[in-house]
Amino acid sequence: MNSELVPSGWSALLALQRATHATLQVLAAELVDLDLTPSEINALANLADGRGRTVSELGAAVGTRPTTLTSVLDRLERRGHITRGTRPGDRRAVLIELTDSGRVASATIRETITALEHRALDGLPPESLAGLRVALQALTEVSA
Repeated sequence: MNSELVPSGWSALLALQRATHATLQVLAAELVDLDLTPSEINALANLADGRGRTVSELGAAVGTRPTTLTSVLDRLERRGHITRGTRPGDRRAVLIELTDSGRVASATIRETITALEHRALDGLPPESLAGLRVALQALTEVSA
């Protein structure tokens, strides 16, 4: 990181954590009628394109291990938002798909996320958004 461009005492990770908490609070308030946890919102948002995913694929998309995702999927399945089945040609892989109610909830979630992103980011120049995208990707790919 170029120390000339970073203010003394500033931390990208702490700023990201603050931004995450702030956006989760806004999303929770705007999506209160769905009665979903942030983890459930994240899972449904990542399924909103309608494409079924294996537990491993969804875990990678939401940024969590498949074992951690299992309880989230259990709750979403009990509420009727997803189904779990087998992938054609690979009976060992569990395929997660949205139900009708899951499609409605995930569409609402994606619309809310898109609106929040527009409110927060529309005033930024394209080069700032490109830099943000690169920085977030770098933080996502860091390994322990």
